[in-house]
Amino acid sequence: MDNIDKKIIKLLQENARHPLKYLAGKVFLSSPAVSARITHLEKDNIITGYHADINPIMLGYHVTAFINMSLDPKQKPEFYPFIEACPNVLECNCVTGAYSMLIKVAFKGTSELDTFISELQKYGKTETQIVFSTPVKPRGINVYADDDEVETEE
Repeated sequence: MDNIDKKIIKLLQENARHPLKYLAGKVFLSSPAVSARITHLEKDNIITGYHADINPIMLGYHVTAFINMSLDPKQKPEFYPFIEACPNVLECNCVTGAYSMLIKVAFKGTSELDTFISELQKYGKTETQIVFSTPVKPRGINVYADDDEVETEE
């Protein structure tokens, strides 16, 4: 992956709806050349999808929480399909530390969250943190982190 690919990734992480013509102008290539590079990045599984950022509160989801859970490894074959099928689960990660799973969820209210936690406790002990605010929103990967030179804006 060269610096042009990195610039394309950076721009797409900022706004996945940038037109090819805009991207081409930023990296000084033709639109077909940029399209070919994006296709290559997709085939190499570097770009895995395009997403819209949604404000959950505007959709009525006022409670975001992180749930730590201890899960016996023998329960993973039963737990993974369960957690995958839960529409309020935004993310589920297998982690190190005192707990083995970290689950991010969004619910309309605390009573729904409480019901969900009761279902989770069939699989193990839980500890929940409700989010008050998010000073750093989810963001893309810094594709220039390992470079000696810092990327500059034109």
